[in-house]
Amino acid sequence: MANQLSVARFKAQAQVFKALAHPGRLLMLDELSRGERCVCDLAALVGSEMPTVSRHLSVLRNAGIVDDDKRGAQVFYRLVTPCVMDFFRCVSSVRRKARP
Repeated sequence: MANQLSVARFKAQAQVFKALAHPGRLLMLDELSRGERCVCDLAALVGSEMPTVSRHLSVLRNAGIVDDDKRGAQVFYRLVTPCVMDFFRCVSSVRRKARP
């Protein structure tokens, strides 16, 4: 039973890592760390079409990293787990140490 709980927990954690495993999503999260943004702003930021950006945001939402709020025809996203930015700093530290 305990092993099954561990496997389920690790699968859930892997979903978060998968959601973070795209440069465009990381760029959007960096922007969302400064406040909520509409999909149109994020699309302009990453240089992708709005449907593509919406799919990326859906992955982040399903992982529990962002949340959305529909206002008329626009959808605004916000970062609900700001601790993810700590992970960004950790990754940067690892990258600095990995350089020869």
